Amino acid sequence: MKKIIKNGIIVTAADTYKADIMVENEKIVLIGQDLSDSSAEIIDAKGNYVFPGGVDPHTHLEMPFGGTVSKDDFETGTIAAAHGGTTTVIDFCLTNKGKPLQDSIDQWHAKSRDKSVIDYSFHLMISEMNDSVLEQLPSVIEDEGITSFKVFMAYKNVFQADDETLFRTLEEAKRLGALVMVHAENGDVIDHLVKKALEKGQTDPIYHALTRPPEAEGEATGRAAQLTGLANSQLYVVHVSCENAVEEISKARKKGYQVIGETCPQYLVLDQSYLEKPNFEGAKYVWSPPLREKKHQDVLWNALKTGELQTLGSDQCSFDFKGQKDLGKGDFTKIPNGGPIIEDRVSLLFSEGVKKGRISLNQFVDITSTRIAKTFGIFPQKGTISVGADADLVIFDPNVERTISVETSHMAADYNPFEGIKVTGQPVSVLSRGEFVIRDKEFVGKIGSGNYLKRARFGELKQSQEELYQN
Repeated sequence: MKKIIKNGIIVTAADTYKADIMVENEKIVLIGQDLSDSSAEIIDAKGNYVFPGGVDPHTHLEMPFGGTVSKDDFETGTIAAAHGGTTTVIDFCLTNKGKPLQDSIDQWHAKSRDKSVIDYSFHLMISEMNDSVLEQLPSVIEDEGITSFKVFMAYKNVFQADDETLFRTLEEAKRLGALVMVHAENGDVIDHLVKKALEKGQTDPIYHALTRPPEAEGEATGRAAQLTGLANSQLYVVHVSCENAVEEISKARKKGYQVIGETCPQYLVLDQSYLEKPNFEGAKYVWSPPLREKKHQDVLWNALKTGELQTLGSDQCSFDFKGQKDLGKGDFTKIPNGGPIIEDRVSLLFSEGVKKGRISLNQFVDITSTRIAKTFGIFPQKGTISVGADADLVIFDPNVERTISVETSHMAADYNPFEGIKVTGQPVSVLSRGEFVIRDKEFVGKIGSGNYLKRARFGELKQSQEELYQN
């Protein structure tokens, strides 16, 4: 059914203005003043902003890790994402050495098909680079529209790839028009520090942070950036948590290297002290990179403001405290890494960023939606409000005050890491391709209505992507 959203204030990465939006056949078909159509449903957005749907570039739904599987699957995870104002997610597809890449992609399709309530796509993990993998990559891009490859520099003996694999991936990505993503921590050094800690009987959750120091993240970030420059390729550094990594990204960008940096809300509002909570409560805050000392938060906020960091992902990877996180009692290395973040990503950046004057309203939209859509080849279909774009729209009340709690959360985990944090601003209604997924804060969507997105190659959106390297 045709819809007209009236009386709202439209906010994009570039503009803020009052206008009506007409939606038909999944698309935005008209933007203007005092629109009317007797056949259209009228949606009154008075007193609210209308944002383009958020794009979360970093999720791990139903992901196997540490002998268990992340709690939120593509159904619960995308319902929670929609409640939080996100209408597109890009999930990480894990691969196995020696196995066809398509096998893993098929597994991820099976997990997501008929479950996701919003549109979605995949990144593909690269754990080895050889003739067989090289032969498979063109079809991954052509047939699946997967144009971003993830390389882990951490998790030794689990996910970690060596520098040759990273460099060859960068070379191949340059040739094929793909974007390389890195988890940048020095896995070898961390492995050594972990062994030393365990030998000393240092087993509490806080040692997860103390054995993964910011220097290990900074070193790996700098190394990945230098290899990117050497390959004349393109790099996206996920979940930047500290000043050390920001400095390396900034240096690389000043040299003209094509390096993009992402941070996450947990690093902006939580700090290392949370891992010291008694009664093993610190395990709730174990993820990698770990939470840092509070001094790093101002650096991250400033980097978002100045453009040294460009995007905000959630790194959603939820585990129950009871029955999953507590697998690591007596040994912090056995605590599953990750947390339930996907629902609060947008609201936290609005409340802590816009409302507190750290970033502008247009920067907020850019960081949570537009730059991500441009980076990952789905702009202007996603990430903006313009005629012809998908009608992924968020009607957002900027003044409502609430306290984040697991009791009101829609994520599947038995805790919320942001428990008790007061925020201002909340999505009221959310549309995905013109249909309500959330209406008046209630889920009204259809399970399995989300579409799989094939994405453009890196560079095909050249004019838009060139802006990513201009702070």
